[in-house]
Amino acid sequence: MEELLKRELQSSTAKAAGHSAGGCISQGQSYDTDRGRVFVKVNHKSEARRMFEGEMASLSAILQTSTVRVPRPIKVIDVSGGGSLLVMEHLDMRYLNSHAAKLGSQLADLHLHNKKRGETLRKEEKTVGKGGGQSELQFVDQFGFDVVTCCGYLPQVNDWQKDWVIFYTRHRLQPQIDMVEKESGDRETRELWSQLQLKIPGMFQDLEIVPALLHGDLWGGNVAEDASGPIIFDPASFYGHSEFELAIAGMFGGFGSSFYSAYHNKIPKVSGFEKRLKLYQLFHYLNHWNHFGSGYRGSSLNVMRNLIK
Repeated sequence: MEELLKRELQSSTAKAAGHSAGGCISQGQSYDTDRGRVFVKVNHKSEARRMFEGEMASLSAILQTSTVRVPRPIKVIDVSGGGSLLVMEHLDMRYLNSHAAKLGSQLADLHLHNKKRGETLRKEEKTVGKGGGQSELQFVDQFGFDVVTCCGYLPQVNDWQKDWVIFYTRHRLQPQIDMVEKESGDRETRELWSQLQLKIPGMFQDLEIVPALLHGDLWGGNVAEDASGPIIFDPASFYGHSEFELAIAGMFGGFGSSFYSAYHNKIPKVSGFEKRLKLYQLFHYLNHWNHFGSGYRGSSLNVMRNLIK
C-alpha cells in the first residue's frame, strides 16, 4: 500500500498514521505523505472504482458550493488484484455535538445554492449589458447527476429528468423494488408497490421543486465536526428534492432539534412534508433491505401500507 501511494501521489513517503476507520462498505486508513496527511478508503469489490468515482464527484460538487465542509478528494487508484482506493484530505473529526445547529444552517445553504444561482442568472439577464452566457454561474434545471453514485455499494440511476416525481419513482424506488423482486419474489411488496405508484403524484400537487444538490446519504454516521465546525462525508450526491435529504437523517438519530430548527429557519416545511418524508424513507428502507437482508422487510412494507391509506 505504501509503495502504491508513493507512486500514485508522487510522494517520497507514505507512512500509516494510526488513524483507521471502517464501515459496512469500505475500510479506511490515514497516511502521512509529502502533501500532508491523507485518508485512504479501500474497497476490494470489482465495482469499487465506480463507487469511488461517484463519491469523488460528489465531494467535488459539494466543495464547489462553499457551503458545508467536506474532505477534499484527491484521487481514485486501482489496486492490483482487484478493487480501488479513494484518497482524500485527512480531517481530525469527532462526533457531531456543538455544531449541530451550524450544520443545519449550512445544509440548507447547500440545498438553496442552485436555486440562488438561478435567481442570480435571471437578474443578470435583466441587467443592461449582461447577456446570457456571460456569467460563470450554471443553473441546473433537471434532476440527476453527471455520474453514477452509490448509496452503499448499490449504483443509483442518475439519468437527467425534468420531472422530479418521474425521477424519484423511476430512478430511485423502482430499481429497489426490482432488486427485492429479483432476490425474493416478494408478492406483498409487488402488490403494495402497484397501489402506491398511483398515490405518489398526489403527494406533490401544487409543489414547485427546484433541483437541489444533495449529499444523498446523510445519516448520523456520515456527519462529524472539528474545532472549526461541521463536516459531512461519504456522499452519494445528485440534484433532487431537498426534503429527500432529511429522510435518512430522521431514521437512525444523530441530529438534534437545533439542527432541524436551523435548517427549517431557512427552508420551512410546506404542506404534505411529513407524508413525503415517509415516501423518501421508503427508498432507504428498501436500500437497506437490498444491502443487509429481510430484517428491513417489515419497515419497508409498513411504510407502503401507511402511504396508500
